[in-house]
Amino acid sequence: MAVPRFKTSKARTRRRQSINMKLTAPTMIECGSCGNKVLLHRVCPKCGFYRGKQVIVPDSKV
Repeated sequence: MAVPRFKTSKARTRRRQSINMKLTAPTMIECGSCGNKVLLHRVCPKCGFYRGKQVIVPDSKV
């Protein structure tokens, strides 16, 4: 069985971990009715539409 010859330094370990633990930005799409940027599979908070249908009445229209 292979055994490491030297101890892995903190800098080398953290450098390797930082490469693999990067955060990715969430995917945003444009709303079909108003063009607002919205997360996937979410109701648009600006107009209240989801998949071309009015689902909620937004606060600004009340």
